[in-house]
Amino acid sequence: MFQNLRSLTAEFVGTLLFVFLGAGSVVAFAAVGPSGAQVGALAIALAHGVALAIVVSMTMSISGGHINPAVTTGLWIADKIGGKLALQYVGAQLLGALVGAALVKGVLPRGAVSLVLGGTPHLAGDVTFLEGVWIEAVLTFFLVSAVFGTAVSPQAPKMGGWGIGLAVFVSALVGGNLTGAMMNPARAFGPALINASLNGQAVYWIGPLLGAAVAAALWKAVLLPRPEPTDQEEEAKEQADAQEPAVLIDQEIQLAAPDIQMSALLLLSLLAVVPDIRTPVPDDVGRTR
Repeated sequence: MFQNLRSLTAEFVGTLLFVFLGAGSVVAFAAVGPSGAQVGALAIALAHGVALAIVVSMTMSISGGHINPAVTTGLWIADKIGGKLALQYVGAQLLGALVGAALVKGVLPRGAVSLVLGGTPHLAGDVTFLEGVWIEAVLTFFLVSAVFGTAVSPQAPKMGGWGIGLAVFVSALVGGNLTGAMMNPARAFGPALINASLNGQAVYWIGPLLGAAVAAALWKAVLLPRPEPTDQEEEAKEQADAQEPAVLIDQEIQLAAPDIQMSALLLLSLLAVVPDIRTPVPDDVGRTR
């Protein structure tokens, strides 16, 4: 129970901080005005990436550093977390996102918060609902693959959450101006609910969950290394290999026995029906005239 409390608290606090820093960066550059527009997209992407890298690194040893319902869903599909605990993780993440978004609205300048709805994501004018779903799905596939490749796999390099943060940074550069590049239902849900702007929120659930599911299935089936056999399993395999020739010989003898018996019976039957063949001896052989 205590371990679950630690993990859930880590997910709550980590998501709170990520949403506050990520959504807060959007509000901060809105407050700067047009003078910060040129570096705004790059700076917001960097803020999200670095913030997530730090948060994941600091919570990784406690909860695994999910900080994202899509990541938790992917790890559940890959059998890396139980279903009950996964639901608890998602609940803690959503609650943390709400508190983080509330802090953004309550602490940062009200004018800027109102201008960008507290960092709530939205689709660009020329991006359709379906296009938004696919963009979020592809970006989340990349993010969850980074999670498996840099944190979950036993062969992963020891780099904490920095590979995951860099994945968010790069993805935000690609999709930030199109969908907001959330890749995280909690990051979208918290500001949207606190600022009463739920329009288009389905994009930020369907896309990330779809991308996470595909990535998790791929890594589970193909890309994750198979566990090494234990010494006992190796010894059992060697014993089975040593006994295999003798077993095969016994099986061959057992299979051949009926054929041998049938051949012997046929031979005896032939001998019984074949007449006695003798070479006749002429009567005058051995006689003298």
